[in-house]
Amino acid sequence: MMYWQEEIETMNRSDLEELQLKRLKKTIESAKNSSHYGKLFSELNITSENIHSLDDLRKIPFTTKDDLRNCYPFGMASIPLKDCVRVHSSSGTTGNPTVVLHSRKDLDEWANQVARCMFMVGLRDTDVFQNTSGYGMFTGGLGFQYGAEKLGALTVPAAAGNTKRQIKFITDFGTTCLHIIPSYATRLAEVFYELGIDPRKETKLKTICIGAEPHSEEQRKRIEQLLGVKAYNCFGMSEMNGPGVAFECTEQNGLHIWEDYVIVEIIDPVTLEPVPDGTIGELVLTTINREAMPLFRYRTRDLTRIIPGTCPCGRTHKRLDRFKGRSDDMIILKGVNIFPIQIEKILMNFKELANNYLITIETVGNSDEMQVEVEISDLFTDDYSTLQKLSKNITHQLKDELLITPRLKLVAKGSLPVQEGKAIRVRDLRKF
Repeated sequence: MMYWQEEIETMNRSDLEELQLKRLKKTIESAKNSSHYGKLFSELNITSENIHSLDDLRKIPFTTKDDLRNCYPFGMASIPLKDCVRVHSSSGTTGNPTVVLHSRKDLDEWANQVARCMFMVGLRDTDVFQNTSGYGMFTGGLGFQYGAEKLGALTVPAAAGNTKRQIKFITDFGTTCLHIIPSYATRLAEVFYELGIDPRKETKLKTICIGAEPHSEEQRKRIEQLLGVKAYNCFGMSEMNGPGVAFECTEQNGLHIWEDYVIVEIIDPVTLEPVPDGTIGELVLTTINREAMPLFRYRTRDLTRIIPGTCPCGRTHKRLDRFKGRSDDMIILKGVNIFPIQIEKILMNFKELANNYLITIETVGNSDEMQVEVEISDLFTDDYSTLQKLSKNITHQLKDELLITPRLKLVAKGSLPVQEGKAIRVRDLRKF
């Protein structure tokens, strides 16, 4: 068996688009019950009856992350709160977080979506799946957990960190598949070899699912060589449930995005007009199989393209290319979403610091790292012990805010470049 749901995965395009239209109409009817969309649809006279084709989706304005924040906490809910069974919140945002509600059916559909992805890359109920992703409000942990259980695999909820314990579980439990972020996969391989264990020969690992942070094809190949596995790219985001939105098949030639769950658009991020298949633009998604909190034309800010043509695997759902970056200024590092304004907010609380700072993201060894350089006030001391104490205090506050620990470098006033126009606050030196 190649397919988890063969009828859906190989459905011809005309039938698939007919299914999308049917689900879109149903979703519009449901969304009228939300405070946000109820008001919007009423103002624009949008009803399911005046949606005659998928092109009519463009009658609906885009939804943005700011809309979700403005509707915090439950202004996007389309069903009564008593019928919701879980809420997730996105990481690394300022002000109000973005929250996503789920009904029981939503969670069942999400688990099925992830199970479909895992089955597509060859995983079965005989596998042992180890999840190294964080649990809690972050969707990566629970999303894969319930998907793997739906698949029937023996599931190891190892969570993040503690590399030696991860390795013990892998060797003792006979783990065959990992869900892991790319930078941690290379670190895991390093520790394997430091312990004198060759994962290619002394473990049962064969498959890993990688995502949550940008990575190059070269990094993927290196991971495969170090661990002796096949590494498959996955894409997800909290606003679209979490993991399972799109996934590579065994051809490794693009991520199939499940069009029975979402409608895909690629737009020019400046003109907001659609671009042809094969052209890089911003990914926009509409949920069509979610009860509690449907979203219409959600601007993900991720830059990619639809790969033209068909896939040899036989699946008819469109394929997304490797993501090229973002149309906003959000940084994704170690699976955490970070906004420069978060860093600025911390730095500006210290009177000892000047106004100029620079954030540099670069690959050090096999890990992506962040360095924050900030100028100190010319009125502040140059006493070494005082500077060390200040540096430690700033680093601690940055870690609390960002959930990662950046390298902090205090520099003299006037050391960092100053632009005439808009300040350049971020240098991303990673190569994807």
